[in-house]
Amino acid sequence: MSDEEHHFESQADAGASKTFPQQAGTIRKNGYIVIKGRPCKVTKENILYLVFAMKKVKLRSNHVVEVSTSKTGKHGHAKCHFVAIDIFNSKKLEDIVPSSHNCDVPHVTRTDYQLIDISEDGFVSLLTESGNTKDDLKLPTDETLLAQIKDGFAEGKDLVVTVMSAMGEEQICSLKDIGPK
Repeated sequence: MSDEEHHFESQADAGASKTFPQQAGTIRKNGYIVIKGRPCKVTKENILYLVFAMKKVKLRSNHVVEVSTSKTGKHGHAKCHFVAIDIFNSKKLEDIVPSSHNCDVPHVTRTDYQLIDISEDGFVSLLTESGNTKDDLKLPTDETLLAQIKDGFAEGKDLVVTVMSAMGEEQICSLKDIGPK
């Protein structure tokens, strides 16, 4: 055996996955799904029953579900048609997946931070719960939210921003005014 010590530098995130599998037929409106590699919020979900005879099917009275049918042959399969909005850039995406297949669902988290400063280059300085600062986030692109943050900060208010994180991306998604400084 050697007396040498081996040091390994890792750039990994301890093996934590950015997504988890979920059966397509169980994903509902207002849930999350990955479409074309982007984390999205489902705005509309249709279950298409592709069967020989056309018929209407009503599913689960507690969910609003549109059901369409189509003639494809006697061995058709149920498919889920998802219409979703990318949670970071608000682009509309669609996907059709067999209802028995697994889809990737992003781990989405929301964290509150107190706003400390806004730099001239559009980055914000945030105070974490542990007392450290987080300086790697830009101001949001949503004009209304951007105006609320800038106006509240200029007025000297104590502001708390909510940061949404998913699949390695982060963005300020909401604002709370906790009063004057």
